[in-house]
Amino acid sequence: MLTKRIIPAIDVLQDKAVKYVKFRNPTVIGDPAQLGKLYAEAGADEIIYLDTSASLHNEEVKYDWIRRVAEDVFIPFSVIGGIKTVDDIRRVLRSGADKVGINSAAVKRPELISEAAQVFGSQCVVLGLDVMPIYNEENEVTKWEVYTHSAHENTGMDAVEWVKYAESLGAGEVICTSIEKDGTKEGYDLELIKTLSRSVKIPIIASGGAGKLEHIRDVFNDGDADAALVASLLHYKEYTVQDIKKYLLEEGLAIRI
Repeated sequence: MLTKRIIPAIDVLQDKAVKYVKFRNPTVIGDPAQLGKLYAEAGADEIIYLDTSASLHNEEVKYDWIRRVAEDVFIPFSVIGGIKTVDDIRRVLRSGADKVGINSAAVKRPELISEAAQVFGSQCVVLGLDVMPIYNEENEVTKWEVYTHSAHENTGMDAVEWVKYAESLGAGEVICTSIEKDGTKEGYDLELIKTLSRSVKIPIIASGGAGKLEHIRDVFNDGDADAALVASLLHYKEYTVQDIKKYLLEEGLAIRI
């Protein structure tokens, strides 16, 4: 049985770690490297850093903070945000990251996924996916649409079809954030995660909405997620990574200690 991963998510804005609610209204919570070190020492399986300003403002990737993270964090970490080219990916990896996520640039030019996979291997290529549900008159979800530029631009693309295509191009895993759930602490979008998990063979990392331990359990059991991103629960010290893992073990889930 494959173990489920607990992955702290750290949003980075102008070299500061911040926390958003629905991708808006950032609150500074600390230093990216120091937070990453704290979570790594507490037992996190990986860490994902999201540079939230790079894509939105068409800024260049900032490598200094990535290098600082690499000096302090000794578990795998990914960097998402602002990556536009294979050379950007190369520089992020050389700065110390283990994986690189692409979102807006991949939507604009899907060939970037296959180019990156051919050069660095699929295991290094993460598809960043920010989605919003579309409802009918009966308030039922008819599909999920893909957003780019830190959830500010709607592409109109169907999220499930996009993930299938990205897998065929060589994406190694997907980090899927429900914009509607992000920072609300109301629970993950289980139907979204389950639909994606059953549509592709690559791992799906669930993001957006963890507000209590039961939410993390449910996204594994009912959403079929391979990994769960956790932010607010850790950033505001409601639980530690070890608290989360202890609870999940007690619930019968396969978790790495």
